[in-house]
Amino acid sequence: MSASSTRRSSGKNKGIGTRRAVACAKTGWRARDTTRNTPKSRSQWRCELAVGSRTMTRTMVKTDQIMGPHLCISPDVKLGENVKLSKFINLYGCEIGDNTKIGAFVEVQKNAKIGKDCKISSHTFVCEGVTIEDQVFVGHSVAFINDSYPRAATSDGRLQTEADWKVETTLVKKGASIGSGCTILSNVTIGENALVGAGSVVTKDVPPNTIVAGNPARILRNLEADPES
Repeated sequence: MSASSTRRSSGKNKGIGTRRAVACAKTGWRARDTTRNTPKSRSQWRCELAVGSRTMTRTMVKTDQIMGPHLCISPDVKLGENVKLSKFINLYGCEIGDNTKIGAFVEVQKNAKIGKDCKISSHTFVCEGVTIEDQVFVGHSVAFINDSYPRAATSDGRLQTEADWKVETTLVKKGASIGSGCTILSNVTIGENALVGAGSVVTKDVPPNTIVAGNPARILRNLEADPES
């Protein structure tokens, strides 16, 4: 390679960022710099993927949010600033707030919302209908549920579609913590600053500022009365 071509290559990589170019290339996306008309506090880059005769695009905010190339992120995902994404995640149609960290092997489905400054640990499943407010901790292998009576097929033997069942919602309030291995059933609210012990099965609302644990989860004590809380 000639010196001139080396200089051209270096200039190109400097413009879009080597790390961003590599991340896009390994996933089949092409990186393109979009920072020229963007405020410095909200540096952006765009990936483009040719699919047949059309091109899909996605814009990622803050270059340091990509932690690895093995990502499956739908173009309709809304990411806040400084979101940290680990490898082997699946995000589509969801919304994730500023400074939130998503661990490896996490799936967040469409119409799910995760607030700011949250930690979602590895192997967790956040399904449609779940809203997680700001500053929430979710441990490893936590499963949310949005259907109390799930079926694979209808009564006449057809595979169920979205038209055959109704999404049931779940709300996790600000500052709550959910321990590893928990199952959170639908139609429940976990209150502010509540703490759900590891391995619990939450079947009903958890009051704010309480510790619950067990199957089904029961109140153990009130955090406001706990000097160590």
